[in-house]
Amino acid sequence: MNALTWTDDLRLDQPQMDRTHEEFVQRLAAARHALDQGQPEQALAAFDELLAHTVEHFAQEERWMQATGFAPENCHARQHASVLQVMREVMRLAREESRWEPMGLLIGELGQWFPQHARVMDAGLALHMAELGFDPVTGTAARPLPEHPLTHCGSNGCR
Repeated sequence: MNALTWTDDLRLDQPQMDRTHEEFVQRLAAARHALDQGQPEQALAAFDELLAHTVEHFAQEERWMQATGFAPENCHARQHASVLQVMREVMRLAREESRWEPMGLLIGELGQWFPQHARVMDAGLALHMAELGFDPVTGTAARPLPEHPLTHCGSNGCR
């Protein structure tokens, strides 16, 4: 199966986001490799690291969304919640029932989902942050936040 690899096409020119995304791709590849090698314990450990990374990855983006005027309920955050729910269930199935097929399927699906998510939702967030002059390190914006909380993902494509 073709694994997702980090390329400049995935870069959003937002250093913190790009670094986190590259780490996600690396952890996803490590889980894929361990599973492909028939190493269930290593696959479980790698997927556990991927899950922990993804929890913080999504939480960081959601903190940025909150700081830049997104409504608590927005489609970007809902997608994060859905992905984490499936990842946790796959982890449970592997850990408690030694069912590895769902993990393999999900790793493949995440490899297809992630580039689209990054190019639409995360790119929209990065653009929104740039438009506000938002500094993710200090959490401050140079320009005023939107008058009304944003309920979409940061791009113009979803509602």
